[in-house]
Amino acid sequence: MSAELTFVAPRRAKPSRHLADLTLAERRTAVAELGEKPFRAEQLSRHYFERLTTDPAHMTDLPAASRDLLVTSLMPGLLTSVREITCDGGTTRKTLWRLFDGALVESVLMRYPDRVTICVSSQAGCGMNCPFCATGQAGLTRNMSTAEIVEQVVAGARALARDEVPGGPGRVSNIVFMGMGEPLANYKAVIGVVRRITEPAPEGLGISARGVTVSTVGLVPAIEKLSDEGLPVTLAVSLHAPDDELRDTLVPVNTRWKVAEVLDAAWKYAAKTKRRVSIEYALIKDINDHEWRADLLGRLLKGKLVHVNLIPLNPTPGSKWTASRPEDERAFVRRLESHGVAVTVRDTRGREIDGACGQLAAATPDS
Repeated sequence: MSAELTFVAPRRAKPSRHLADLTLAERRTAVAELGEKPFRAEQLSRHYFERLTTDPAHMTDLPAASRDLLVTSLMPGLLTSVREITCDGGTTRKTLWRLFDGALVESVLMRYPDRVTICVSSQAGCGMNCPFCATGQAGLTRNMSTAEIVEQVVAGARALARDEVPGGPGRVSNIVFMGMGEPLANYKAVIGVVRRITEPAPEGLGISARGVTVSTVGLVPAIEKLSDEGLPVTLAVSLHAPDDELRDTLVPVNTRWKVAEVLDAAWKYAAKTKRRVSIEYALIKDINDHEWRADLLGRLLKGKLVHVNLIPLNPTPGSKWTASRPEDERAFVRRLESHGVAVTVRDTRGREIDGACGQLAAATPDS
């Protein structure tokens, strides 16, 4: 059935097994297979998820003779930082990571006065082929493993705990799956990540599920499957056009699942989870920012448990697509509000550091 079977990544060697790939029960089994007592899995997990360390020297509750074996076997290095750039006084940090096979992915940490959000990638590249998106134009390299995605969050949590981000020591409060890739096309791994993020230590990081947002361009079967997982995360639908004629061009998967089908799945998700759906809409100059389209969108969303995030497009170098004029953006907002639809224009953090997904990777010579 599933969307994850429909959009299959090229077959490649897999990253090394990591404890973040495993449930706590599976970690106990893995530890026992190494000749250690199963309860060592809880100790090892606390070091990774709670103390945010992979240094055997810090694991003094483990037998000295066992530490290196346990860390080497269950905490292999999965991400290597290639480049990190910052803006907003250091409170926005974008990191380019190299995976074990040379693939490049990006994550972004954004610190606000009341929260810290990390935007993570779920695939190396993306197979959705949206023409205004830097990642979409790069194509799909492969799905990421659960642990490779979790590692992006842990790296950010570690930087905050070590006071490496201006504002004093802190904690991650929000995770958004809005980096490189289509999360629901890598369904099994992403669900594993959500569980690792939300389970309390030693199972995971203990972040509230209400602080987790999973985005999708509209893979209807996967949305329906997500609604049955019992995970009260926010669903974000990257709509970008209210009419099928334009959306077929902007979001090619729309040729399979039309606007009405996508929104119907979203409303069912909201009804089952009691969570407000987020509609993501990148405003593109003279393409989808017309007032009549705002009216059409308003009519589709009126009375629903929904919030619209309007995104001023972060143009990629050489692209014909660019952000809407400020006056057109304001008019679009007014038209949506006239239908009683809650709307926010997203903060444009990261524009000066190639903040749009895939821009940093695309600018790297050996990507």
